[in-house]
Amino acid sequence: MASFAPHQLAGIRCPPISSSPILKPSSTPARPSFCPAAVIMGTYALTPDQKERQQLKEMFEEARERCLNAPMEGVSFTVEDFNEALEKYDFNSEIGSKVKGTVFMTDLNGALVDIAAKSSAYLPVQEACIYKIKHVSEAGIYPGLVEEFVIIDENMSDDSLILSLRSIQYDLAWERCRQLQAEDVIVKGKVVDGNKGGVVAIVEGLRGFVPFSQISSKSAAEELIDKELPLKFVEVDEEQSRLVLSNRKAMADSQAQLGIGSVVVGTVQSLKPYGAFIDIGGINGLLHVSQISHDRVSDISTVLQPGDSLKVMILSHDRERGRVSLSTKKLEPTPGDMIRNPTLVYEKADEMAQIFRQRIAQAEAMARADMLRFQPESGLSLSSEGVLSPFASDLPEEGLDLTDIPPAED
Repeated sequence: MASFAPHQLAGIRCPPISSSPILKPSSTPARPSFCPAAVIMGTYALTPDQKERQQLKEMFEEARERCLNAPMEGVSFTVEDFNEALEKYDFNSEIGSKVKGTVFMTDLNGALVDIAAKSSAYLPVQEACIYKIKHVSEAGIYPGLVEEFVIIDENMSDDSLILSLRSIQYDLAWERCRQLQAEDVIVKGKVVDGNKGGVVAIVEGLRGFVPFSQISSKSAAEELIDKELPLKFVEVDEEQSRLVLSNRKAMADSQAQLGIGSVVVGTVQSLKPYGAFIDIGGINGLLHVSQISHDRVSDISTVLQPGDSLKVMILSHDRERGRVSLSTKKLEPTPGDMIRNPTLVYEKADEMAQIFRQRIAQAEAMARADMLRFQPESGLSLSSEGVLSPFASDLPEEGLDLTDIPPAED
């Protein structure tokens, strides 16, 4: 019996104990039963799945007990630490404060922005740009864009914040206009509206007012809509939201820069039988048919068309009458190039204009020399190269000693 092992009892079936030595037959088969000794000895083993479920059950029960009795046991990060971390990384969400955010979704009405706050933030399409747009993509706003926004409102229904880029762009536009006014530069403004007092032009995204008294032409407001005007700043007042511009000041400066022989870029406005009217920075100049080319031009439309961009040279400028005469003929490297190869004319325009100005300067110098030839009191002399210069004497500064000079006659 010493060698008897419990595992040897496994699988031994024990018939039920009966007081009768003879078993009565039964219509239903008897269910098998296991020997109590086998159960007592631990031979009723669990399957692997049953063992795994039993282990999980024990783990969940242990975790439940720990959460109920000691939830912070073994955790170094306390509730106080969590609150301190929130305060450290929290930001000012007041109206008017600036925040940095990342666009993560766009729709027809605007864009959702992640600003690392407790609540979400939304950028409406009307606040996405200083100009009027229909979709935020027109302002270059796509998922992934990181930008600085300003908080302009709060949606009380869901505690979300309303953001704006337009407000920031307005501040930059006013600053830019103040800088341009200080530099006294000429800007372009597109006319978008008008009233009995003047027209409204868009400059740097702002709506500026141009009084009729400050417009050089006598055009009505309706005639100026959608046209670009050269303008100068008269008043830039951000506090009062006043932006006043002048077309007359810009035109006066532009005309002052139109020197004879200078080359400017213009656009053909209209064609007439006698020539073409060219817009040169807001000033209309006449390119007469005789000044288009050295070769005869019978039909201007074969050379130029409205809307064409070209280089022209200033021949004359009557400031009192506001008339400017232009020429492309003087810019031709060889006669007829304006008809055969206008591109070559525009490429060589500055070079040919320089030659023209040198010839004009030499002609003017010769004319002045003729006037001064018999006027030695002017103090000028003409060199052999045709250049005027101060008169230089070969006599010594102390003068000549005439005491030893004999008389010319006895």
